Amino acid sequence: MPTLKIATWNVNGIRAREAQVLEWIERERPDIVCLQELKSTVAQVPAALCELQGYRCYWHGARAYSGVGLHIRRDAFLEEPSFQHPPFDFETRIVTAQIGDLVVVSAYVPNGGKDFPAKMQFLRDMENYVHEVHDGGAQLVFCGDLNIARTERDVHPKERNPAVIGQRPEERQMFERILDRGLVDVGRALDPDNENLFTWWAPWRRMRERNIGWRLDYILASGSLASRAAQCSVYREVGTSDHAPVIATFDLSGEADSIVSTLAKETV
Repeated sequence: MPTLKIATWNVNGIRAREAQVLEWIERERPDIVCLQELKSTVAQVPAALCELQGYRCYWHGARAYSGVGLHIRRDAFLEEPSFQHPPFDFETRIVTAQIGDLVVVSAYVPNGGKDFPAKMQFLRDMENYVHEVHDGGAQLVFCGDLNIARTERDVHPKERNPAVIGQRPEERQMFERILDRGLVDVGRALDPDNENLFTWWAPWRRMRERNIGWRLDYILASGSLASRAAQCSVYREVGTSDHAPVIATFDLSGEADSIVSTLAKETV
């Protein structure tokens, strides 16, 4: 039965989390790995991570700031991925990989605290990009730290404040506009009533232990692919980043499109 396993994690410093990332990837063996907030140039990525065993790797980073990675498991896909950056990439915040008619994105949306208009422009550009990909006939999986809590439910009641960046109405409206371009929030679609589904916790007052957090990290997928999502879970116990990994698994059995034709395996 063909399946597709996609993982995303804001590691908050790839050098600080080297051993944790290696252990996590070895244990989970995702077909696609999206990482954010590397805080590292490509040259500074630890040697053990630079070319992950069994993966086609792409690193995109700057010194001590931002940065994303996107890694495709070699024995999962027949085709060589094409790695690119959309024109609106800045501060090493986005990388894409196209494999046949599947496009995967690893993105780290600006927080907006220093330049809120730049964040809003990035989101508008994201909306246009999603439209262009779908208009071209491809299916899309958009992963990463989007730095927006989509709804009130995506913030613990103790943390809710519509005036705070990340919860502002105009940000949430842009999020919905992006989804309206043909994407589904896979985590929420599979777990619609969970009031405690968070991916980020402030690093003080035992917020993570108490699960007083925000949901900022997402796996968004084109509707036809999202309808085949079997699981999308947050791994709150993993690592020491202030974000948790999110992993989604898609059941592609019976799928007739070109995504299955690019798969080089039958099972995860």
